[in-house]
Amino acid sequence: MCTATSSRLFLSVLAVLALGIAGAQAAPPQAMPDTENGRYALSSTPDGVLRLDTRTGAVSTCSNTGAGWACYAVPDERAALDAEIGRLQADNEKLRKDLASREPTVAGKIEEPMPKSDSLKKSEPKNESKSAEGERKLEIPLPSDRDMDRMMSFLERAWRRLIEMANRVQKDVNGRI
Repeated sequence: MCTATSSRLFLSVLAVLALGIAGAQAAPPQAMPDTENGRYALSSTPDGVLRLDTRTGAVSTCSNTGAGWACYAVPDERAALDAEIGRLQADNEKLRKDLASREPTVAGKIEEPMPKSDSLKKSEPKNESKSAEGERKLEIPLPSDRDMDRMMSFLERAWRRLIEMANRVQKDVNGRI
């Protein structure tokens, strides 16, 4: 009975081995790791490695911690910017529709521009004997003596303050050296 039990055990072990070998041959070959077939582009950084997934465009920073290598996804600012641009475009379109739905607030608006008038020109009757150059001359009143004195006084005070400030700065610099 011992030989029958051992032969059964031997046959079952042999069958398991045969199935294991057959299963291993029937299984599809394992795919190569993604780093070997060019999916990731790696670039060295002072802190570790920058990893670019060439299929998705995701970027990760990888560094060697005490427990091993760890990769963390870099936030994608482009997606946030695209979302903000989309939101602003929708707001802009909404405001345009709102503005277009309102009635015009200016009554009697005309499409033609108003004629421009020269505010410096005096309303004199045109004299045909005057030359064209004479009509274009502008008279600018000169400042009075009082105005000139006030301006000179202001400039003198400003100049004195500037000189005093330069002297203080020079003393500060000389004191520190």
